[in-house]
Amino acid sequence: MVLALVVIASAFALGVLLWSLVEYLLHRFAMHQLKGRGIMSREHLEHHVQASWGLSPIDVLSWAGLLVVGLAGWLPLGWWMAGRAAGIAFTAGWTAGYAAYEYLHASAHLHAPSGAYSGWLRRHHLHHHFGHPMVNHGVTTPLWDRLFGTLEAPTTVRIPRRLAPAWLLDPHGDVRPELRATYEVVGLDVVDERMRALDRARALASLAPPD
Repeated sequence: MVLALVVIASAFALGVLLWSLVEYLLHRFAMHQLKGRGIMSREHLEHHVQASWGLSPIDVLSWAGLLVVGLAGWLPLGWWMAGRAAGIAFTAGWTAGYAAYEYLHASAHLHAPSGAYSGWLRRHHLHHHFGHPMVNHGVTTPLWDRLFGTLEAPTTVRIPRRLAPAWLLDPHGDVRPELRATYEVVGLDVVDERMRALDRARALASLAPPD
């Protein structure tokens, strides 16, 4: 009984771990290295330009496809390798990892940090968003960035004022006092179509190193 529980718990943990690796690989290679070529990379470029949160129909289809991979691929594979319970646990881990990614990514854009981990996640992810698109590709964990040499730990995250998340600013438009040691807003709160076009051009140029 104890051995069976260990196998199930290990299978669940492996499913979560596999998701975190796929999360890193997709973000780094399918979204950034392609430099705007392909639907996923273009959608991600827009996400960088707007620095906002929202699920487009393409996002829904893409992530639904990843869940189908879990159900159609990992479930029978895990079942065949270690039995029905382990297969279900492995698939549940994959799905839980995906769900955690979606929730934590949305929270980074929508809500202020509430603890050490959420504070780290926002520093890590927003540093990636604003001026450093080829580092910090893992959203939920630094494991793969550390392993593959793409981890940066900024002391200060600089964010254009017009793109700053609402939770970062006080009613006067300044960085909240408790966050000033970590974040700085720069530039003017002015947005027009020319500026958006420049943002898109800069973001596209920075999605990957020159060929």
